[in-house]
Amino acid sequence: MTSVLALRLAGPLQSWGASARFARRTTETAPTKSGVTGLLAAALGRDRKADLTDLAALRFAVRIDQPGTRIRDFQTAHHTDTDKAMPVSQRFYLADAVFVAAVAGDDALISTLHAAVRAPVYLPYLGRRSCPPQGPVDLGIRNVRDPVEALKTEEWQASHWYREQRRHDRTVTLTILGEGTADDRHGDALKDQPISFDPRHRRYGLRSVVSSAVDVPNPRFISAGRNRRAPVPVPRHEPEALLSPMDGP
Repeated sequence: MTSVLALRLAGPLQSWGASARFARRTTETAPTKSGVTGLLAAALGRDRKADLTDLAALRFAVRIDQPGTRIRDFQTAHHTDTDKAMPVSQRFYLADAVFVAAVAGDDALISTLHAAVRAPVYLPYLGRRSCPPQGPVDLGIRNVRDPVEALKTEEWQASHWYREQRRHDRTVTLTILGEGTADDRHGDALKDQPISFDPRHRRYGLRSVVSSAVDVPNPRFISAGRNRRAPVPVPRHEPEALLSPMDGP
């Protein structure tokens, strides 16, 4: 039997690179399969040279609940022996983004992964070690076979402040990036199918990514003109109230 593990990927910064060229490290607009596979392998405590066959075979999909903002960071470094400056590198990140990822596979493997993300051997990170998650990534196991179908019914996971901005929308339209077949002409090719994380020879294959949209209920929905919340009174700033009155002569 097949089941799906759902993961909430949220944090101040995320970076999901599918390619890097010299000192320029970019990020995709959503978590990659290789990045999430690395998170799961770390949670299991696997070495970078370990076989990835079982994890690479998982079917993967991700939903963009809060797209975030793309930012760029310039980094400098020096050689410790000569103090000679190294080339300035550019690192790109997604700030304030929230995603829901789903992986589907054999029930036994999904149960093992579920236990691992709840008590990881190595702490998970969102694409790079400098990007810790905002909280627990585990959303639980779903008794469905297809990760895309699981994401269609998953509750909207955006941040509280972001949902407040959409409180007059009964539903929100979210993008789902699922996997297509090898000969799927409607999908985009992305080189992030993990083959090996061995630092001496990292290898990734091509996979097809198919985009679709889903409307999900907005749990913060407030009908326009109804149930309007009263404005919160702003207290007057009175620092003098903390001072004791001066004694007379």
